[in-house]
Amino acid sequence: MGKIAFMFPGQGAQYVGMGKDFYDQIPVSKEMFELASKASGLDVPALCFEENEQINITEYTQIAMLAAEVAMLKAIEEKGLKPDVTAGLSLGEYGALAASGVMSAEDVFKIVRKRGIYMQEAVPNGGAMVAVLGLDTAVIEKICEETEGCVSIANYNCPGQIVITGEEGAAQAAVEKLTAAGAKRCVPLKVSGPFHSSLLVGAGEKLAKELENVEICDIQIPYIANVTADYVKDKSEVKFLLEKQVSSSVKWQQTIERMIADGVDTFVEIGPGKTLSGFMRKINKDMKVYNVEKVEDLDKLSELM
Repeated sequence: MGKIAFMFPGQGAQYVGMGKDFYDQIPVSKEMFELASKASGLDVPALCFEENEQINITEYTQIAMLAAEVAMLKAIEEKGLKPDVTAGLSLGEYGALAASGVMSAEDVFKIVRKRGIYMQEAVPNGGAMVAVLGLDTAVIEKICEETEGCVSIANYNCPGQIVITGEEGAAQAAVEKLTAAGAKRCVPLKVSGPFHSSLLVGAGEKLAKELENVEICDIQIPYIANVTADYVKDKSEVKFLLEKQVSSSVKWQQTIERMIADGVDTFVEIGPGKTLSGFMRKINKDMKVYNVEKVEDLDKLSELM
């Protein structure tokens, strides 16, 4: 058997009820939801399980998503399955940090609570993110560079899907050029800010101050950073990369390609939805992909254990 990777999705996949069966049925998962509440000062189970509007507001979405992901991760670890490598998309990188042993679950929750607040505050009104479908990456990069104002690539998700980010006017101007250049569709994303753009540099700087108080442990399981699409080789790099991640492009396609080149052939998506599995089919459809978002999904992993 080849290598196994754990991967964690970013915000956008959240929904009311995510992780509730883990909370109800698996003690270690319940502990993680309760730890997230303690670390964040929020009622995280209520945020995740009860109908509310906050779940789609960044400052709350991030801690809710991460709590569900870590709760599922701990249930998988309790079964005895460990990955050879791990990574997460944007917010999901913090799930990977928990899996890698670089940060304690409590510290991951504390930092992500602050991250959500700082990203929400950075651009409280305005900004846009747009998924560009069916256009060559180099063309999108060139159009962003040539468009006046702040607009750049937020996510390299998979072949045929790039997300741009920036000021609303600049993003709209870029969309017009991208459509003229042959993009199949340009889909505005329902987000509350222009994430992974230079407009978020200040949020990253605030996050860096919070990270000063966090202990970074030795890397137990290799993980790949969004900013570089490369392995984090030393724990001294972690805080700098997390600061930059807030305002830098997420190199997800490159991350997956790096894993495959290193012998990974089995990917386990941990968390709400199947977004990353969908990207995987477009990056390399020959890989084995498992999803864990319900308790019954744990049984599917038995052949890997």
